[in-house]
Amino acid sequence: MMKTPKQKPPLSRGEKIQLGIERLNHDGEGVARVNGFTVFVPGAVPGDSVTANVISVQRTYARCLLDSVDKPSPSRIKPPCEHFDSCGGCQLQHLDYQAQLSLKRDMVEQALRRLGGLDVVVRPVIGMTDPWRYRNKAQVPVGMDGPTVKAGFFARRSHRIVNVDCCLIQHPTNDRVVDVVRSVLKETGIPVYNEQEHTGLIRHVVARTSFSSGETLVVLVTNGHQIPGLDKLINALRSRLDNVAGIVQNINTRKGNVILGPEDVTLWGRPFLTENLHGLSFHISPRSFFQVNTVQTEALYKKVKEYAALTGNETVFDLYCGIGTIALYLSRHAGRVVGVESVAAAVDDARKNAKLNKIENAEFHIGLAEDVAPQLQRKWLSASVAVVDPPRKGCEQRLLDAIIKMEPSRLIYVSCNPATLARDLKYLTGHSFTVREVQPVDMFPHTTHVETVVLITRVKE
Repeated sequence: MMKTPKQKPPLSRGEKIQLGIERLNHDGEGVARVNGFTVFVPGAVPGDSVTANVISVQRTYARCLLDSVDKPSPSRIKPPCEHFDSCGGCQLQHLDYQAQLSLKRDMVEQALRRLGGLDVVVRPVIGMTDPWRYRNKAQVPVGMDGPTVKAGFFARRSHRIVNVDCCLIQHPTNDRVVDVVRSVLKETGIPVYNEQEHTGLIRHVVARTSFSSGETLVVLVTNGHQIPGLDKLINALRSRLDNVAGIVQNINTRKGNVILGPEDVTLWGRPFLTENLHGLSFHISPRSFFQVNTVQTEALYKKVKEYAALTGNETVFDLYCGIGTIALYLSRHAGRVVGVESVAAAVDDARKNAKLNKIENAEFHIGLAEDVAPQLQRKWLSASVAVVDPPRKGCEQRLLDAIIKMEPSRLIYVSCNPATLARDLKYLTGHSFTVREVQPVDMFPHTTHVETVVLITRVKE
């Protein structure tokens, strides 16, 4: 049998072309088609007519640099942040906010259809009234540019640090923390980390700010244990920052992109801050997972509670429970809640948060959810409702199998990745479950990320 010759791409490197932008991809890049051939154009938005320069051509796609916007989309706006063109933190500031919400709904809908084979209705995205200054946590890399200490965010597709004085999606206090630490490092001469050579000391500044109390936790991530001039550093931070709950050193001596290491040392104050959510108080430590958008977290959890439809008698399993936020929120409406989490420090925080809020019908177990949940069920528990809130990689298949065997009447899946959500829903719907409703929530305005809550019910045979 003769092989069909491979079709030559219709574009060549160095070529200048005119394009009509149809949509955005998951990285926020404009997508166009030339004779059915896919072309990616960073900086373009749907509805733009642009001129672009082809910089690379692969077998199935080409990449371009935006040369000019010849006819702007009605949804295109001027980005309010001066760093937008260079910083990789936001991808959508040049797109009207309502258009951002429509885009995110489409991203979820397309992922479910193309990757999950699911033709389900996706509700309009729950957006923010004021989609700025929403982040309660900043994680900022630190580096040197000659004699200058830089602290900011990585440029797109690189580890080059863009020095940022003002980030419009961060709580203003987080900006202040970064600015003060940058100044103190310059004054004290404390060595700053060099990623390429794995030398120097200060790697990242992490600032966590409570929207309810206004207090801030300052975390310095270091490539080693000893900090020269430590007293001067602490005194400077305390004198220049208001309402600091504590200053913590996190030690990470490993190479790679993981920001936080396994060891925390409290340098001053206490190693946690307090945030209030739906009338509950939560202690948040340096490595605790807590949603970065406090305002939208309340909208998210309200939807989880609605989908759970609790009457006060159910046993609820919260898998990947973290510090217990969802479990404790649901505990006031359930007979019993059981959280499972593999990170021991998070389970410790969850138990402390239960005591802090005087909640007695919640318990938390350490271990992999796919191991612990079946053990608990076999021993003495049967889950009426299950909640899963996995990391971006989604659920392990063993956990999905465990959920299938548990046979909860309702399963609420909270996802931060439409692709892995679609994959997992495809598996569940092939095993006696059906998707009832899909609700995206805009937890991350001006970025391409979207959170999604899904109601899944068991089909009775």
